Amino acid sequence: MKIQITWLGHAAFLFDFAGVRVVTDPYLRGNPAAKVNAADLPADLILVTHGHNDHVGDTVEIAGKSGASVISNTEICSWLDERGVKKTLPLYISGARKTAFGSVKAVSAVHGSSLPDGSYGGLALGFLLSAEDGRRIYFAGDTGLFGDMKLIGDEGIDVAILPIGGVYTMGAADSIRAIQLIRPKVVIPMHFNTWELIRQDASAWEREVSAKTSARPVVLPVGGVLEL
Repeated sequence: MKIQITWLGHAAFLFDFAGVRVVTDPYLRGNPAAKVNAADLPADLILVTHGHNDHVGDTVEIAGKSGASVISNTEICSWLDERGVKKTLPLYISGARKTAFGSVKAVSAVHGSSLPDGSYGGLALGFLLSAEDGRRIYFAGDTGLFGDMKLIGDEGIDVAILPIGGVYTMGAADSIRAIQLIRPKVVIPMHFNTWELIRQDASAWEREVSAKTSARPVVLPVGGVLEL
């Protein structure tokens, strides 16, 4: 199975599993780093890690235009239901759902989750995306460093996508410790350089990853694609 990973900016990614298109945290409108319009984004499945506006983003619009299903926690799915999203698939930590490309499993993330209107957004999640051929992608969502990342690593991770911006999530230094726990083959940074407050030197981070872990760092430009 050919897998393509495209960074859309911030925590928004487009995964193409041999034609099955999965979008994460589609914050595009209002995102100064984004280069694609929500109206133009194809999706079969949308994964929302938590309720903050820069992650729920354009989910309602994209789901409405594409007919995509949305996987998130129960509270966010109910909030999306009330806003006209037709297909929501609630999932909570350690739960999994079969998909057209394999499966999605929810894992812990250490972060808040209030929704754009201030209502309760449940617990923040990360996701394990497992292809039918056994390859696994860990999409961490917004999170700080936590020890149970080692358990996530025990699942066997081919690609880890981790925040490195600091302030709202773990920064570059803690991301190195996370990589050491997760032990992925490849690691991609996200949630950095969207705003000055979360600016990071990606080249320096790349050197640190190469020096201190066994993972291969891949720093994608916005719109850049990694093919597995």
